[in-house]
Amino acid sequence: MTVADALRTASAELDAIGGTGRLDATLLLEHVTGATRATFLSDDARTLTPAELEAFADGVARRRRGVPVAYIVGSVGFYGRTFAVDESVLVPRPETEHVVEAAIADARGRGKAGARIADIGTGSGAIAISLAAELPDAWVLGTDVSRDAIRLARGNAARNNVFQSCTFLHGDLAAPLVRFAPVDTIVANLPYIPTAELPHSPDPVSYEPVVALDGGADGLDLYRRLIAQLPVVAAADATIFFEAAPGTIEPLASLVEAAFPRAHLEIGEDYAGLERFVQFTLAPD
Repeated sequence: MTVADALRTASAELDAIGGTGRLDATLLLEHVTGATRATFLSDDARTLTPAELEAFADGVARRRRGVPVAYIVGSVGFYGRTFAVDESVLVPRPETEHVVEAAIADARGRGKAGARIADIGTGSGAIAISLAAELPDAWVLGTDVSRDAIRLARGNAARNNVFQSCTFLHGDLAAPLVRFAPVDTIVANLPYIPTAELPHSPDPVSYEPVVALDGGADGLDLYRRLIAQLPVVAAADATIFFEAAPGTIEPLASLVEAAFPRAHLEIGEDYAGLERFVQFTLAPD
């Protein structure tokens, strides 16, 4: 089978999974051949080796079952960098890049580019590492309850040359940050899917770890717990960013306003114009 034949056949097979059949097939073929996209597209008459064809067929079959492409190829792009991912962590999403952009803009705008920043529930470390790379004078701390996630995040920090400015800590939410307080900027992309709405196979999201998805009855259980921890770790004028789904943003904002009535609160949108994150700055007493 030629490269062109493989792409055409797999694209048609995979398009029903998420409407991105051509992209999925291209990423899988890049992975199994080790070639860049430009290289194999310019040589699409090349015949795949038996080993390449077998690996490609296996990847297509896994993707057809719903497995995210990122898990199959072992990496994903986020904010202009590449991150290793596996089944122990959530796959970073493009919409989260808006939270990163907002945190960078806030740190620079408030003259805190060298601040102490925390990423709660860091997973692969994509948010923490992106912030460390864009704010080289900052010290970024990432926390996660999963030891596998911490291991992966540390590897990603080394891979992206920010290992010296990123510290990853195992523990529950903000608890590991107490000895490093006060923290100037806090970012959290915690589980926010209501338990009853958790996806099932073949939805690709169903292959991601439940601990990174399940937000309890209304999707806000972990945010409630984190909000209660903030007074212990956050600086008096800290800026905090909480990502959630459009349907949970307004209730999340209400929780924040009840806990910090003097905070300045805004709601940020993603690429699709949907409400995606709550941003609030604490007011010093």
